[in-house]
Amino acid sequence: MLEKPERIKRDLVHNGAIVDVYRDTMQLPDGSTEYFDFIKHKGAAAVLPVMDDGRILMVKQYRNAIDSYTLELPAGGRNDAYEPTLDCAYRELEEETGYKADKKDITFLLSLYTTVAFCNEKIDIYLAKNLYKTAQHLDDDEFIDVGIYTLDELTDKVLDGGIVDAKTIAGLMTYRALLEREGDPQLHKISQE
Repeated sequence: MLEKPERIKRDLVHNGAIVDVYRDTMQLPDGSTEYFDFIKHKGAAAVLPVMDDGRILMVKQYRNAIDSYTLELPAGGRNDAYEPTLDCAYRELEEETGYKADKKDITFLLSLYTTVAFCNEKIDIYLAKNLYKTAQHLDDDEFIDVGIYTLDELTDKVLDGGIVDAKTIAGLMTYRALLEREGDPQLHKISQE
């Protein structure tokens, strides 16, 4: 008996602009054969941009997959599978929000896989501080509104279902947990307002 499923074959079904779709032929531990869908993604980065007063920049944009507008952390796909995610986060911050931070002020927060059942998309999430205003540089297909919120406002939106994007929820809740663990006075200041 096999210890874990073993891929026998991977067939490309669709080569897309953002993802490639494959059909994997898998031999299961009991010896049977099944077909699994696999979506290959080049990876992405997101950034949690914190203003000097502790408020957070967020982007609102239409998402075709769920036919709805979402409130999210600024994010985007890597230009290729070899682009460092820090470079991607740095670029997306300015493109989507019109704010920049020096690379030394952008630090790694966490990594996550978005949908482990059928997709290998991995997003590295960064924290950006010491922001300064520049200008948005949106792609031709992007129409993004930028808003500024307190962490408490965003936490409430997560808890009441107003924020549904997984990377955003993970980034916000990780950031909040770190601030609480460190007893960050900025968190308490924001919470009391």
